[in-house]
Amino acid sequence: MGRQEEVFFFTLLFTASRLPTGIRMRMSKTALIAVGGNSLIRAGEKGTIAEQLANTRRTAKAIVSLVRLGYRLVVTHGNGPQVGAQLLRSELASDLVYGQTLDVCGACSQGEIGYLLAQSLQNELAAAGIDVRVATLVTQTLVSAEDPAMQHPSKPIGPFYSRSDAEEKRRLLGWQIVEDAARGYRRVVPSPDPVEILELDVIRSLINRGVLVVSVGGGGIPVMLVNGCVQGVEAVIDKDRASALLATRLGVDLFAITTDAEYVYLNYRQRGQIPLFHVTASQLGKYYRAGHFPPGNMGPKVQSVLRFLGSGGKEAIITSHEHLSEAVTGWAGTHIVPDAERDETTDLQKEVEVPVCR
Repeated sequence: MGRQEEVFFFTLLFTASRLPTGIRMRMSKTALIAVGGNSLIRAGEKGTIAEQLANTRRTAKAIVSLVRLGYRLVVTHGNGPQVGAQLLRSELASDLVYGQTLDVCGACSQGEIGYLLAQSLQNELAAAGIDVRVATLVTQTLVSAEDPAMQHPSKPIGPFYSRSDAEEKRRLLGWQIVEDAARGYRRVVPSPDPVEILELDVIRSLINRGVLVVSVGGGGIPVMLVNGCVQGVEAVIDKDRASALLATRLGVDLFAITTDAEYVYLNYRQRGQIPLFHVTASQLGKYYRAGHFPPGNMGPKVQSVLRFLGSGGKEAIITSHEHLSEAVTGWAGTHIVPDAERDETTDLQKEVEVPVCR
């Protein structure tokens, strides 16, 4: 039996076990699904609401398939393009309406994307006859004022500017500006590590009640404690790192990150690229240190998975949202497990020494 036939047969088994309409699912396993940006805005799209809604509907189908498998879910998501658009609107309309700081733009994008995801999930659950409620929670993520990233802004945000416009922004607004030789000048902000999710207890309570929770959008709104009070920060938190923190704090059984590729690859898009099927945390860490996963692409996802497993996590998966259901049932995606739990007799991907293509 070939791989496609095996997947088809396996799918039939689950399809045949669908519950009648209106029956509440009995769920015992928990999973956190970190939805990648390509699941919301695809390459070549402008990011219109119609486009995003069509994409969230496709993503919702994949997520609901995990509810069928008995998972209680929390869903996180990226928000980069949406925040950029919100900042641009605020800037262009600054002579007509009040402006918005970056943390407020992050809150707005959480509401926008959370609404689209929640609506799509509610419709897919209803169509499947599954009685699971959905809630979107605007979430704050605590960062530290002592984080070195706060003194060294490095995350580009917003549009590109000419040199004269960039200098004016620097002078009037105190922005940190960097030059992109090919495209102009751009604002950069800190990207500190997440320390804690302020709404953690609320998220945990909702999950325990069987609610599918959408939270920690874009890594959460960055906030700090100043004289004992919570205060917003103009910064950007990596959404995969924040998702790993939330997954660790919740103690989920599975942490899954969706991206634009079915597998994690060594020498990605280079001659001789190799997909990783099943690897241990130490194996993946070795490849990470060898430079196989660039900072602007797979690097943060791999680092986040390693943090989750290093903090007691049981299993992590990296795959595309189109293959999410197959990956969770073992037929696709890159599966990463702690070293102690790896059964070498069932290893599908032996460790190999692979040079990094430069």
